Amino acid sequence: MPDAGRLRVCATPIGNLGDVTLRVLDALREADVIEAEDTRVTRRLLARYDIHTRIERYDEATAAERTPLVVARVQAGETVALTSDAGMPGISDPGARLVDACIDAGLAVDVLPGPSAVPAALVASGLPTRAFFFGGFLPRKEGERRRLLASLASLEATLVFYESPRRAAASARSLAEAFPARRAAMVRELTKVHEEVLRGTTGELASALGSRELQGELVLLVGPPVPCEQPSVDDDALRAAVDRYVEEGLSRKDAVKRVAEERGLPRQRVYSAAHRVS
Repeated sequence: MPDAGRLRVCATPIGNLGDVTLRVLDALREADVIEAEDTRVTRRLLARYDIHTRIERYDEATAAERTPLVVARVQAGETVALTSDAGMPGISDPGARLVDACIDAGLAVDVLPGPSAVPAALVASGLPTRAFFFGGFLPRKEGERRRLLASLASLEATLVFYESPRRAAASARSLAEAFPARRAAMVRELTKVHEEVLRGTTGELASALGSRELQGELVLLVGPPVPCEQPSVDDDALRAAVDRYVEEGLSRKDAVKRVAEERGLPRQRVYSAAHRVS
């Protein structure tokens, strides 16, 4: 039986093809096959550097079927290179499934570092970098988004999220509602010709993104809590939040409980606001 091969996780450029490392280029040349999230994107990189390694598709739609096949190849002695659309495979990326499967099978996994949108956006934002929390893509549903952000409200770190251009405005509004006094930034099209960085408060960011049509995935960032920040206790806002959950199908009792948990407030405080006559 041949010696087992290895999986080589190759960080690829997030925009500018000149950002790829020499080590990654060597790995792509030497691999028996490249498993690519988007073969078109990876082919452009290979063409730029005159690399002719065979390439196959490995994305969210094919991962379940292809994972055992790729693991078997590595077990048989092949060297497989894994690439993402951009940045490090496995970070908010289907490649994580293949990495986990190879580790579970006791196979060698090499991680070749390189470009990543998270540290680039963090530094470009001008927000504190001493500690940060990366949350991947924000939940699509508003209620789930609110609950997640509420759970992070007291975290002493800059919050970093990926987002699609179609949901950027809605997510920015959620950030402004959850963190009304904080500094924030939006970083888009990193390393590309139309790279853009917007900086301001969460409210300013929500206003700016609400009136624009964007292209390209982006990064939303929110600074850590400010000393004067206090949970919002406006009666009208609390009552509106309870009413929204009631409209979604919760009983008023459960809606009060949900809002109290999200805002970090005593349940009686929310109950009083929800039942107060305007």
